[in-house]
Amino acid sequence: MSEPVLSVEHLTVQYRTRRGSVHAVNDVSFELHPGESLGLVGESGCGKTTLALALMRILPDNAAILAGRIRLNGVDLAALSEKEMQRYRGRRISMVFQAAMNSLDPVYRVGDQIVEAIAAHERVSPAEAEERVKSLFSLVGLDETLIPRYPHEYSGGMRQRAVIAMALSSNPEVIIADEPTTALDVIVQDRIIKKLRGIQTEREMAMIYISHDVAVIAEVTDRVGVMYAGRLVELAPTAEIFANPIHPYTEALLASIPSVRGEKRPLRSLGGEPPDLMEIPPGCPFEPRCSRASEICVAEMPSRIGVEARWALCWNPVNTPSGSNVG
Repeated sequence: MSEPVLSVEHLTVQYRTRRGSVHAVNDVSFELHPGESLGLVGESGCGKTTLALALMRILPDNAAILAGRIRLNGVDLAALSEKEMQRYRGRRISMVFQAAMNSLDPVYRVGDQIVEAIAAHERVSPAEAEERVKSLFSLVGLDETLIPRYPHEYSGGMRQRAVIAMALSSNPEVIIADEPTTALDVIVQDRIIKKLRGIQTEREMAMIYISHDVAVIAEVTDRVGVMYAGRLVELAPTAEIFANPIHPYTEALLASIPSVRGEKRPLRSLGGEPPDLMEIPPGCPFEPRCSRASEICVAEMPSRIGVEARWALCWNPVNTPSGSNVG
Protein backbone atom coordinates (compact mmCIF):
# COMPACT_ATOMS: atom_id res chain seq x y z
CA MET A 1 0.00 0.00 0.00
CA SER A 2 1.16 3.53 -0.76
CA GLU A 3 2.29 5.94 1.92
CA PRO A 4 -0.62 7.86 3.52
CA VAL A 5 -1.25 11.35 2.21
CA LEU A 6 -2.82 12.26 5.57
CA SER A 7 -1.93 10.80 8.94
CA VAL A 8 -3.81 11.92 12.06
CA GLU A 9 -2.14 10.89 15.31
CA HIS A 10 -3.83 11.11 18.73
CA LEU A 11 -5.65 14.35 17.87
CA THR A 12 -7.40 16.02 20.80
CA VAL A 13 -9.50 19.19 20.53
CA GLN A 14 -11.27 21.12 23.30
CA TYR A 15 -13.65 24.08 23.42
CA ARG A 16 -13.43 26.60 26.26
CA THR A 17 -16.80 27.72 27.64
CA ARG A 18 -18.02 29.53 30.74
CA ARG A 19 -19.03 26.19 32.24
CA GLY A 20 -15.69 24.54 31.52
CA SER A 21 -13.88 22.61 28.80
CA VAL A 22 -15.77 20.58 26.21
CA HIS A 23 -13.81 17.51 25.09
CA ALA A 24 -14.97 17.54 21.46
CA VAL A 25 -12.33 15.26 19.89
CA ASN A 26 -10.44 12.75 22.01
CA ASP A 27 -7.31 10.86 20.94
CA VAL A 28 -8.39 10.30 17.32
CA SER A 29 -5.97 8.54 14.96
CA PHE A 30 -6.35 7.35 11.36
CA GLU A 31 -4.60 7.35 8.00
CA LEU A 32 -5.86 8.33 4.56
CA HIS A 33 -4.18 7.10 1.38
CA PRO A 34 -4.09 8.72 -2.08
CA GLY A 35 -7.33 8.10 -3.96
CA GLU A 36 -9.05 6.69 -0.87
CA SER A 37 -12.41 7.82 0.47
CA LEU A 38 -13.04 7.65 4.22
CA GLY A 39 -16.52 8.14 5.65
CA LEU A 40 -17.19 9.50 9.14
CA VAL A 41 -20.55 8.74 10.75
CA GLY A 42 -22.11 9.26 14.17
CA GLU A 43 -24.78 11.20 16.02
CA SER A 44 -24.88 15.00 16.08
CA GLY A 45 -22.31 16.33 18.53
CA CYS A 46 -19.99 13.33 18.25
CA GLY A 47 -17.10 15.45 16.93
CA LYS A 48 -17.18 14.86 13.16
CA THR A 49 -17.27 18.51 12.10
CA THR A 50 -14.86 19.61 14.84
CA LEU A 51 -12.42 17.01 13.54
CA ALA A 52 -12.79 18.41 10.01
CA LEU A 53 -12.29 21.99 11.20
CA ALA A 54 -9.20 20.92 13.12
CA LEU A 55 -7.73 19.29 10.00
CA MET A 56 -8.30 22.56 8.11
CA ARG A 57 -7.04 24.62 11.09
CA ILE A 58 -10.19 26.78 11.04
CA LEU A 59 -11.45 26.09 14.55
CA PRO A 60 -13.34 28.92 16.30
CA ASP A 61 -11.45 31.17 18.71
CA ASN A 62 -12.62 29.26 21.80
CA ALA A 63 -11.28 25.94 20.49
CA ALA A 64 -7.75 24.58 20.50
CA ILE A 65 -5.79 21.52 19.46
CA LEU A 66 -4.41 20.27 22.77
CA ALA A 67 -2.47 17.28 21.47
CA GLY A 68 -1.71 15.24 18.40
CA ARG A 69 -0.36 15.61 14.90
CA ILE A 70 -1.95 16.17 11.49
CA ARG A 71 0.63 15.05 8.95
CA LEU A 72 -0.07 16.00 5.32
CA ASN A 73 2.61 14.28 3.25
CA GLY A 74 4.91 14.48 6.26
CA VAL A 75 4.19 18.11 7.20
CA ASP A 76 2.56 18.53 10.61
CA LEU A 77 -0.25 21.03 9.99
CA ALA A 78 -0.95 21.26 13.72
CA ALA A 79 2.50 22.75 14.31
CA LEU A 80 2.30 25.43 11.61
CA SER A 81 1.68 29.10 12.26
CA GLU A 82 -1.44 30.62 10.71
CA LYS A 83 0.66 32.30 8.02
CA GLU A 84 2.35 29.02 7.15
CA MET A 85 -0.98 27.18 7.17
CA GLN A 86 -2.37 29.56 4.54
CA ARG A 87 -0.03 27.95 2.00
CA TYR A 88 -1.69 24.56 2.59
CA ARG A 89 -5.34 25.43 3.26
CA GLY A 90 -7.25 25.41 -0.01
CA ARG A 91 -4.25 24.35 -2.07
CA ARG A 92 -3.19 21.06 -0.48
CA ILE A 93 -6.23 20.32 1.70
CA SER A 94 -9.67 21.76 0.97
CA MET A 95 -13.22 21.53 2.29
CA VAL A 96 -16.77 21.49 0.93
CA PHE A 97 -19.04 22.91 3.62
CA GLN A 98 -22.56 21.86 4.50
CA ALA A 99 -24.39 25.12 3.72
CA ALA A 100 -23.43 26.25 0.22
CA MET A 101 -25.24 29.59 0.53
CA ASN A 102 -23.15 30.43 3.60
CA SER A 103 -19.96 29.48 1.76
CA LEU A 104 -20.52 32.03 -1.01
CA ASP A 105 -20.46 35.81 -0.61
CA PRO A 106 -23.88 37.07 -1.78
CA VAL A 107 -22.55 40.37 -3.17
CA TYR A 108 -19.87 38.88 -5.45
CA ARG A 109 -20.32 36.92 -8.64
CA VAL A 110 -19.63 33.22 -8.23
CA GLY A 111 -16.97 33.18 -10.93
CA ASP A 112 -15.10 36.05 -9.29
CA GLN A 113 -15.06 34.20 -5.98
CA ILE A 114 -13.49 31.14 -7.57
CA VAL A 115 -10.92 33.33 -9.35
CA GLU A 116 -10.07 34.85 -5.96
CA ALA A 117 -9.54 31.36 -4.50
CA ILE A 118 -7.18 30.49 -7.37
CA ALA A 119 -5.25 33.79 -7.10
CA ALA A 120 -4.74 33.24 -3.36
CA HIS A 121 -2.45 30.29 -4.11
CA GLU A 122 -1.18 30.68 -7.67
CA ARG A 123 0.17 33.42 -9.92
CA VAL A 124 -2.07 33.25 -12.98
CA SER A 125 -3.17 35.80 -15.52
CA PRO A 126 -6.84 36.89 -15.63
CA ALA A 127 -7.28 34.94 -18.87
CA GLU A 128 -5.78 31.78 -17.33
CA ALA A 129 -8.00 32.13 -14.27
CA GLU A 130 -11.08 32.56 -16.44
CA GLU A 131 -10.24 29.41 -18.40
CA ARG A 132 -9.67 27.52 -15.15
CA VAL A 133 -13.11 28.54 -13.89
CA LYS A 134 -14.71 27.40 -17.15
CA SER A 135 -12.95 24.06 -16.83
CA LEU A 136 -14.07 23.68 -13.20
CA PHE A 137 -17.68 24.48 -14.11
CA SER A 138 -17.57 21.85 -16.82
CA LEU A 139 -16.06 19.38 -14.35
CA VAL A 140 -18.89 19.78 -11.82
CA GLY A 141 -21.62 19.91 -14.47
CA LEU A 142 -22.41 23.64 -14.53
CA ASP A 143 -22.92 25.70 -17.68
CA GLU A 144 -20.32 28.44 -18.13
CA THR A 145 -23.11 30.99 -18.64
CA LEU A 146 -23.59 30.79 -14.86
CA ILE A 147 -20.07 32.09 -14.14
CA PRO A 148 -20.98 35.83 -14.01
CA ARG A 149 -24.13 35.28 -11.95
CA TYR A 150 -24.63 35.85 -8.20
CA PRO A 151 -25.27 33.05 -5.68
CA HIS A 152 -28.97 33.90 -5.30
CA GLU A 153 -29.41 33.24 -9.03
CA TYR A 154 -28.35 29.61 -8.56
CA SER A 155 -30.54 26.74 -7.37
CA GLY A 156 -29.47 24.84 -4.27
CA GLY A 157 -27.89 22.09 -6.34
CA MET A 158 -26.07 24.61 -8.52
CA ARG A 159 -24.66 26.41 -5.47
CA GLN A 160 -23.39 23.15 -4.04
CA ARG A 161 -21.67 22.30 -7.31
CA ALA A 162 -20.12 25.79 -7.37
CA VAL A 163 -18.76 25.27 -3.85
CA ILE A 164 -17.28 21.94 -4.97
CA ALA A 165 -15.68 23.73 -7.93
CA MET A 166 -14.14 26.27 -5.55
CA ALA A 167 -12.80 23.50 -3.31
CA LEU A 168 -11.21 21.84 -6.35
CA SER A 169 -9.80 25.06 -7.81
CA SER A 170 -6.20 24.39 -6.72
CA ASN A 171 -6.34 20.60 -7.21
CA PRO A 172 -5.87 19.64 -3.53
CA GLU A 173 -4.51 16.28 -2.42
CA VAL A 174 -7.19 15.92 0.28
CA ILE A 175 -10.76 17.15 0.16
CA ILE A 176 -13.15 17.11 3.13
CA ALA A 177 -16.88 17.01 2.34
CA ASP A 178 -18.97 17.87 5.41
CA GLU A 179 -22.61 16.91 4.79
CA PRO A 180 -22.40 18.46 1.30
CA THR A 181 -25.88 17.38 0.16
CA THR A 182 -27.96 17.58 3.35
CA ALA A 183 -30.30 20.40 2.26
CA LEU A 184 -30.94 18.99 -1.23
CA ASP A 185 -33.66 16.70 -2.52
CA VAL A 186 -32.72 13.06 -3.08
CA ILE A 187 -32.45 13.29 -6.88
CA VAL A 188 -30.07 16.28 -6.80
CA GLN A 189 -28.26 14.70 -3.88
CA ASP A 190 -27.62 11.53 -5.85
CA ARG A 191 -26.31 13.48 -8.85
CA ILE A 192 -23.91 15.54 -6.76
CA ILE A 193 -22.66 12.52 -4.83
CA LYS A 194 -21.93 10.65 -8.05
CA LYS A 195 -20.27 13.72 -9.54
CA LEU A 196 -18.08 14.24 -6.47
CA ARG A 197 -17.10 10.57 -6.37
CA GLY A 198 -16.29 10.62 -10.09
CA ILE A 199 -14.10 13.72 -9.73
CA GLN A 200 -12.32 12.21 -6.76
CA THR A 201 -11.57 9.03 -8.71
CA GLU A 202 -10.51 10.93 -11.83
CA ARG A 203 -8.11 13.19 -9.94
CA GLU A 204 -6.97 10.48 -7.48
CA MET A 205 -7.68 12.74 -4.53
CA ALA A 206 -8.12 11.45 -1.02
CA MET A 207 -11.50 12.34 0.47
CA ILE A 208 -13.09 12.45 3.91
CA TYR A 209 -16.87 12.32 3.61
CA ILE A 210 -18.89 13.30 6.70
CA SER A 211 -22.58 12.40 6.83
CA HIS A 212 -25.47 11.28 9.03
CA ASP A 213 -26.76 9.30 6.06
CA VAL A 214 -25.23 5.84 6.32
CA ALA A 215 -26.65 4.89 2.89
CA VAL A 216 -24.64 7.71 1.31
CA ILE A 217 -21.53 6.64 3.18
CA ALA A 218 -21.99 3.10 1.85
CA GLU A 219 -22.10 4.42 -1.71
CA VAL A 220 -19.13 6.78 -1.77
CA THR A 221 -16.51 5.47 0.68
CA ASP A 222 -13.84 2.78 0.83
CA ARG A 223 -13.59 2.78 4.63
CA VAL A 224 -15.84 3.99 7.45
CA GLY A 225 -14.95 5.50 10.81
CA VAL A 226 -17.65 5.54 13.49
CA MET A 227 -17.43 8.38 16.02
CA TYR A 228 -19.04 8.54 19.44
CA ALA A 229 -18.54 11.19 22.13
CA GLY A 230 -15.46 12.60 20.44
CA ARG A 231 -13.76 9.26 19.89
CA LEU A 232 -13.27 7.09 16.84
CA VAL A 233 -14.75 3.83 18.17
CA GLU A 234 -14.57 1.68 15.04
CA LEU A 235 -12.71 1.79 11.73
CA ALA A 236 -13.15 -0.73 8.92
CA PRO A 237 -13.54 -1.24 5.17
CA THR A 238 -17.04 -0.14 4.20
CA ALA A 239 -18.32 -3.55 3.13
CA GLU A 240 -17.03 -5.19 6.31
CA ILE A 241 -18.51 -2.66 8.69
CA PHE A 242 -21.97 -3.16 7.17
CA ALA A 243 -21.69 -6.94 7.10
CA ASN A 244 -19.93 -7.48 10.42
CA PRO A 245 -19.99 -4.54 12.88
CA ILE A 246 -17.78 -4.95 15.93
CA HIS A 247 -18.82 -2.12 18.26
CA PRO A 248 -22.35 -2.22 19.79
CA TYR A 249 -22.83 1.43 18.80
CA THR A 250 -22.10 0.62 15.16
CA GLU A 251 -24.59 -2.26 15.31
CA ALA A 252 -27.21 0.07 16.82
CA LEU A 253 -26.66 2.67 14.08
CA LEU A 254 -27.10 0.11 11.33
CA ALA A 255 -30.18 -1.40 13.01
CA SER A 256 -31.89 2.01 12.99
CA ILE A 257 -31.70 2.39 9.21
CA PRO A 258 -34.59 1.20 6.98
CA SER A 259 -33.69 -0.96 3.99
CA VAL A 260 -35.59 -1.75 0.80
CA ARG A 261 -33.62 -4.97 0.32
CA GLY A 262 -33.96 -8.35 2.01
CA GLU A 263 -36.49 -9.38 4.59
CA LYS A 264 -38.53 -6.80 6.44
CA ARG A 265 -37.33 -6.18 9.97
CA PRO A 266 -38.43 -3.82 12.72
CA LEU A 267 -36.26 -0.75 13.17
CA ARG A 268 -34.47 -0.41 16.49
CA SER A 269 -34.10 2.88 18.30
CA LEU A 270 -31.14 3.67 20.51
CA GLY A 271 -32.31 4.86 23.90
CA GLY A 272 -30.57 7.36 26.13
CA GLU A 273 -28.30 10.27 25.25
CA PRO A 274 -24.58 10.66 24.54
CA PRO A 275 -22.53 11.70 27.59
CA ASP A 276 -21.88 15.30 28.59
CA LEU A 277 -18.60 16.15 26.84
CA MET A 278 -17.62 18.30 29.80
CA GLU A 279 -17.65 15.27 32.06
CA ILE A 280 -16.35 12.30 30.11
CA PRO A 281 -16.69 9.08 32.16
CA PRO A 282 -13.51 7.11 32.98
CA GLY A 283 -14.74 4.00 31.18
CA CYS A 284 -16.39 3.48 27.83
CA PRO A 285 -18.55 6.53 26.97
CA PHE A 286 -21.17 4.27 25.36
CA GLU A 287 -21.58 2.12 28.51
CA PRO A 288 -24.81 3.76 29.82
CA ARG A 289 -26.59 2.96 26.54
CA CYS A 290 -25.01 -0.42 25.82
CA SER A 291 -26.85 -3.70 26.40
CA ARG A 292 -23.54 -5.59 26.46
CA ALA A 293 -21.87 -3.45 29.16
CA SER A 294 -20.08 -5.09 32.09
CA GLU A 295 -18.19 -3.83 35.16
CA ILE A 296 -14.97 -3.18 33.28
CA CYS A 297 -16.85 -0.94 30.82
CA VAL A 298 -17.72 1.41 33.68
CA ALA A 299 -14.22 1.60 35.09
CA GLU A 300 -11.80 1.51 32.18
CA MET A 301 -11.61 2.87 28.63
CA PRO A 302 -11.36 -0.04 26.16
CA SER A 303 -8.18 -0.64 24.22
CA ARG A 304 -8.24 -1.47 20.52
CA ILE A 305 -9.20 -4.94 19.38
CA GLY A 306 -8.51 -6.14 15.87
CA VAL A 307 -5.81 -5.14 13.40
CA GLU A 308 -4.78 -1.79 11.96
CA ALA A 309 -7.13 -2.06 8.97
CA ARG A 310 -10.09 -3.28 11.05
CA TRP A 311 -10.43 -2.34 14.70
CA ALA A 312 -12.78 -1.12 17.42
CA LEU A 313 -12.64 0.20 20.99
CA CYS A 314 -14.76 -2.27 22.96
CA TRP A 315 -14.56 -4.70 25.87
CA ASN A 316 -17.60 -6.73 24.76
CA PRO A 317 -17.75 -6.63 20.95
CA VAL A 318 -20.76 -7.75 18.94
CA ASN A 319 -18.49 -9.72 16.60
CA THR A 320 -14.90 -10.69 17.28
CA PRO A 321 -12.53 -9.24 14.69
CA SER A 322 -9.82 -11.37 13.19
CA GLY A 323 -6.21 -10.58 13.97
CA SER A 324 -4.28 -9.64 17.09
CA ASN A 325 -5.00 -6.90 19.60
CA VAL A 326 -3.57 -3.59 18.45
CA GLY A 327 -4.06 -1.73 21.70
